[in-house]
Amino acid sequence: MAKKGNRVQVILECTEHKTTGQAGTSRYITTKNKKNTPERLELKKYNPILKKYTVHKEIK
Repeated sequence: MAKKGNRVQVILECTEHKTTGQAGTSRYITTKNKKNTPERLELKKYNPILKKYTVHKEIK
């Protein structure tokens, strides 16, 4: 049986990477509780292509 709840999977994508023009993307998959945080998630994560910590925003 599947679990019931408000937790959903979300994809985080780097915001700074698009402006650099370099190939590839930095994406992370995480989960969030839709009831507690209905707005889009923003976290600082490591971007291996840029080799620094950048802001990653939730997409879709």
